[in-house]
Amino acid sequence: MLKFPAIQNGIINPSHGSPPVTANIPTFPSTGNIARMVHYIQSEWHGLGRGLRQVAQAVRDPKLGEETLHSCPIYISSSEDLPRVQRIFEKSIGSEQMTSLRLKVLPTDTSRIDEHGLLFLPGRYVVPGGRFNEMYGWDSYFIALGLLRQGRVAMAKGLADQCLYQVEHYGTVLTANRTYYLSRSHPPLLGRMVLAIYRATGDLVWLKRALPLLEKFYYYWTVPPHLVPGINLSRYYDFAQGPAPEVERGEVDENGHNHYQRLQMNLTAAKDQLRDINEFIDPSTGALTPHTYHADRSMRESGFDVSWRFGFANLDVLDILPVCLNTLLWRLEVDIAKVRGFLDATGTVEVWQERYKQRAASITEHFWDEEAGLFCDFDGRSNSRLTYAFATTFWPLWAGLATRAQAARIASRVPDFEAPGGLLTSLSTSGCQWDKPFGWAPLNYMAVMGLHRYGYRTEARRIARRFVSLVTAEFCRTGLLFEKYDLEGMTSDVEGKIQYGYPTNEPGFGWTNACVMELLDYLGCLGDLDIEQTDTAQIQLPPLSMLR
Repeated sequence: MLKFPAIQNGIINPSHGSPPVTANIPTFPSTGNIARMVHYIQSEWHGLGRGLRQVAQAVRDPKLGEETLHSCPIYISSSEDLPRVQRIFEKSIGSEQMTSLRLKVLPTDTSRIDEHGLLFLPGRYVVPGGRFNEMYGWDSYFIALGLLRQGRVAMAKGLADQCLYQVEHYGTVLTANRTYYLSRSHPPLLGRMVLAIYRATGDLVWLKRALPLLEKFYYYWTVPPHLVPGINLSRYYDFAQGPAPEVERGEVDENGHNHYQRLQMNLTAAKDQLRDINEFIDPSTGALTPHTYHADRSMRESGFDVSWRFGFANLDVLDILPVCLNTLLWRLEVDIAKVRGFLDATGTVEVWQERYKQRAASITEHFWDEEAGLFCDFDGRSNSRLTYAFATTFWPLWAGLATRAQAARIASRVPDFEAPGGLLTSLSTSGCQWDKPFGWAPLNYMAVMGLHRYGYRTEARRIARRFVSLVTAEFCRTGLLFEKYDLEGMTSDVEGKIQYGYPTNEPGFGWTNACVMELLDYLGCLGDLDIEQTDTAQIQLPPLSMLR
């Protein structure tokens, strides 16, 4: 049974410049081992690719159980033309294979869906791998960067096109293209993706088509219930109720208990540590309350499922204004202003400039902890800043939002987050995959880019070298890249270490592949390698200055 973390919402005292961890640091990989890993990544993109021709593979959904592996329907938006979609499929796979497909139109009330399935996307996309056999929202941004790094511009642009299609037909960039994800999005990185594609292609016509959808996506996040009036910052929020189907059926442990059954037992056991147990457990039935299910769904929109960052199993998420989300929305406002500038739509640029200036001031007011030297989440219920140290404190550096003084304070805290294998997700061990001792490629990548941006090159390169060394060593040992790593144990083996959510470590793995390519380039390790340039050998890849 999961125990409440010993460090309950507490920032560990700053190291005040203590030296970085040096024990068990792996040897930096040889050029030959790096070359073998890069070759694996290049070849893996094809295996992770999905599209109309791979529809038989794409409908498989391991999260819903063996009985649904081959029987899931494909849903199309009610705003789509069903005969047109049928013709598209027939042209791609032939009339014979069409007989095995079940195309259905989404009902207006998506809560009436009685059989979950795949959501139609008209082009190719990339899945993370393992049990994740669909296109994920924030994963796709990092994957696009990795594809651009290898010159696969058409494939990267296709990812952006599928995200824009989702905004047009499904209302937002979804967590992923399954019907049970229709009620929530993912951390908003679409502006970054659109600008990365534009800088790689110079296609102003495409950029002009993308702009209204980019702005529609922005408003998904900046009106209630995502927006909290008065404070004018946003939170994560799922529009559906009840248990999440992919969790209820896809995260069963060796004892036959799913996530919600484990959650019920652990909440009951930890009742003395909770603000109000009746908020989460119905006192008359002992069952999880509707609020618990809604909070569990909403924390999954953050991508950080599961952590202790937003309270017990992230269940306080509806009360919390996250620094990560609002930093990304600031970056989206900046990016929309940039897009309008590129398109000479300067009449409204000032509106967006005023928005990001106001948000920057609000972020500093609510999230910056001067004493700790960190950006921390804000609890709207208690009107106070949380003290849970988390790697998203580096995101304002990545985005270019932090002041020089703030960046200096955060850089001084790097040793607290460092492990032999890179940057830890948090400073608290909770038994959750998004906490210590685990580390994730996107969090390491964003911290490295943020530190580099503000001139902390030594710290940035040290983190990059450690993470790349661990990933490469584990690739040499297993022949695979994984979604997460134990940065203290220096291994991809997480067996017995995760007590919440799914206990596995999925191979593939889309964003790890991509971020490792970016970090290798940052470290100057790709110059002597024969990096495949699929679309054109002359393509101008996005430089680090692209992030500004």
